[in-house]
This record gives sequence, C-alpha cells and structure tokens, in this order.
Amino acid sequence: MPRISKIEMMVQREQPTLTIRTSVKVEKFPQIITETCEKVRAYLEEIGELTAGVSIAIYHNFDPKNMDIEIGFPVARPLVGKGDIKAGFIPEGKVLFCMYKGPYKAVGPVYKEMDQWIAVNVFNSGSTVYEHYYNDLSFPESELITKILIPIRK
Repeated sequence: MPRISKIEMMVQREQPTLTIRTSVKVEKFPQIITETCEKVRAYLEEIGELTAGVSIAIYHNFDPKNMDIEIGFPVARPLVGKGDIKAGFIPEGKVLFCMYKGPYKAVGPVYKEMDQWIAVNVFNSGSTVYEHYYNDLSFPESELITKILIPIRK
C-alpha cells in the first residue's frame, strides 16, 4: 500500500497562499506544476518573501481532460498577487489527512480509502482537495511524497 500514514482527521488552520489557477490536461500536469512553481517562487523573491511550506496544488476538479487547479505555495501572511498570481488561502476547518509515497498517477487507491473513511464516519466532503508536494520530479517516482487534505464536515 502506498499510504505512509494513517488516514486521520485534523484541524487545518487558515493558511494564506499565492497561486496561479489554470486548467490543464492530466498529462501536462508535471510540466505545468514545475513552470508555475518557478513563476510563483520568482515573484516571492522579487517581493522579498519566502514560502511557508512546500508547493501545493488545489484541485477544484479531477477531470483528466480539463483539471481545474491552483498551483503555488503557502505563505506566512496574506500577500498581494501580481498578474495571474493570486492571493488566497486554505480555509480553516476539519480535514481528512493522509501521507502518500509513490507516483502521482497511482494515488487513486488512497483517495478511495479516504472516501470510504468519509462515508463510514458519516462526514461529507466538497469538491476541493489539497495536495502538498514534499519533493519534485527530480526524485524517482517511487520516492515522491504527497500530503493529501480533504476538507470534511458533518
């Protein structure tokens, strides 16, 4: 099993972000995430700010032909965006949490387990999912580490 942690509920504090929202075909995702993170990181350097964590993707849908995602970084405090780089936040609230190790394309079974946990524990989830990427595509696919957060509510 590619899960490297238990599936657990936790409280996420509100987290300011700087992201670029885009639509992309799933096969273009690795290229887009690299380019987008470089652009956001360059902007942060330009304004003298640092990231407050690893790169993130905020999925508004999982349509492989037209994924609606935001890509960027959490930041320490609310910042002003520029052009297509927008200021936003990960909202505070209960989330289902799991750490995954392996290729991005093989994460499906972990999402199925998380969906089962939500059903068994009588919670609801929205359509937005957050992934935090602890390394990048310079690592072997088998070594990629992703934190998955799914907002949940009763």
